[in-house]
Amino acid sequence: MPADQSIQWPDRSIGLYDQLTGRRAEITVAGATGYVGGRLVPTLLEAGYSVRCLAREPRKLDERPWRSSPNVSIAKDDLSDVDRLAAHLRGCAASYYLIHSMEATGGQYAERDRQLALNFARAAERAHIKRIIYLGGLGEMGMGLSEHLSSRREVEEILASTGVPVTTLRAAMIIGAGSASFEILRYLVERLPVMVTPSWVRTESQPIAIADVLHWLVRCLDCPATSGKALEIGGPDVLPYSDLMQIMAEELNLRRRLIISVPVLTPRLSSHWISLVTPVSYRIARPLAEGLRNRVVVTNNETQRLMPHEALGVRQAIRLALRNVEFNEVETRWSAAGPIPGDPRWAGGTVFKDQREVLIQAAPQAVFKAVCRIGGGNGWYAADVLWRIRGWMDTLVGGPGLRRGRRDSEQVEFGEALDFWRVVGIERDRSLSLRAEMKLPGEAMLNFQIEPVEDARKTKLTMTALYRPRGLLGILYWYAVQPLHNVVFGGMLKGILKMAEGIQNSEKPSGPSPRPDDAGAQADGPAPAAVRGLDGQQHCYPSHTGPGPEHRTEGEPAD
Repeated sequence: MPADQSIQWPDRSIGLYDQLTGRRAEITVAGATGYVGGRLVPTLLEAGYSVRCLAREPRKLDERPWRSSPNVSIAKDDLSDVDRLAAHLRGCAASYYLIHSMEATGGQYAERDRQLALNFARAAERAHIKRIIYLGGLGEMGMGLSEHLSSRREVEEILASTGVPVTTLRAAMIIGAGSASFEILRYLVERLPVMVTPSWVRTESQPIAIADVLHWLVRCLDCPATSGKALEIGGPDVLPYSDLMQIMAEELNLRRRLIISVPVLTPRLSSHWISLVTPVSYRIARPLAEGLRNRVVVTNNETQRLMPHEALGVRQAIRLALRNVEFNEVETRWSAAGPIPGDPRWAGGTVFKDQREVLIQAAPQAVFKAVCRIGGGNGWYAADVLWRIRGWMDTLVGGPGLRRGRRDSEQVEFGEALDFWRVVGIERDRSLSLRAEMKLPGEAMLNFQIEPVEDARKTKLTMTALYRPRGLLGILYWYAVQPLHNVVFGGMLKGILKMAEGIQNSEKPSGPSPRPDDAGAQADGPAPAAVRGLDGQQHCYPSHTGPGPEHRTEGEPAD
């Protein structure tokens, strides 16, 4: 074959094996760091495809268990440059487009989604991509269609505007551990035995398990008849949201919820209430709440005719998702989506520091594990009441508070949320760096630096809080909270010391029994020999759990 001639894939099936290499086509996934994209990549690998991931921040993928596969490549691309994007798409048979704004409020998100979709369509045409596959939203067209769902339909049209065939899969609520819609449903039911709701609780919907979304996303590659079609996907159950809430209550072993529907609650008020009660912010809850007023059900049988598949029922999907939450098998989570802010500009102006260090009789690996357990259900090792009060205050002023928790009880990845912190730096067994996302009159970082001591039997842990105030209010804030630092930060160091030494002893073949996971993490034990104030900084990261049962069966559209 001449060097300048590329392999021509048969039009009848993108998924056929290349006769020269014995491998399936290479597929692009734009949005590989998102909730659905992060689960789609390993599903494609299992099906035998090579995958090229496009990510605005590739470091988010460093700890995925599939990252080291020889069939995975990653390109850094924010879709802003058509020529660069075309170069990244070139050589791939098909491309998944799994990108849309999470925080769909205000007028700018729709314009941004339009521009990104147009860039992708133009790049796909230049790269001679055979097909684009897009995950959109169900909803009957008409005057009542929400702005968010209308934007999804507009993206469909733009992706097809350059002539590249588009396969669109339209789905309603996706049920899967870690999705925004599932988190909203679970927290509302768990926390509210009595709910005063808008009239949309009587609106019918057809939820779908994330496993089934993934199945159809991959299956359509081998089904040429799906090219150029908009297909509706859903589970077997059509039911109002009020019934969905009652099923969730039963699966959580809770009493039946009292649901009172009133006509005066608007989507805007509902989204504020959702933001207060659940981990999902107002900006994310708003488009989801607005979409709930639309009837979202499958209106034809085209998908089952072309790609027959027995999808999970609502109860099965909820049960599976709850099981994965219970056993820490949440592959991806809504809170990790979105851009990572750049480093604060610490140079210039006043920067306050609170630096403390402690010597721990444990290896760096054990100290790293203990540090990475902070936040979420594990707590913060000390003064948990103060952390909760700070979380409540943050929630009241529109911040994330402590509601977001964490994806896994022990392991963290770059870019994921730990309560109202974001992991912005991570180096295994050496450092962890968190940036504050709570509402503050300034910028704040919390850094942990782990260094082995010369005798190799101890490790020095340095914890540094950095804060750059904005204006007089920012300075007053620092001095107001400074007296609590000895309790909060000093107690945290003591708790990490106890936990790390407990981990170290539990890993010795002849050592004492392991301490209970969280009980030993509180700061009520004896003080460490050396805890002193100074300053430090930075990063860390752990290994990742393998895919859970949800991933084995299949998927959810971008929440």
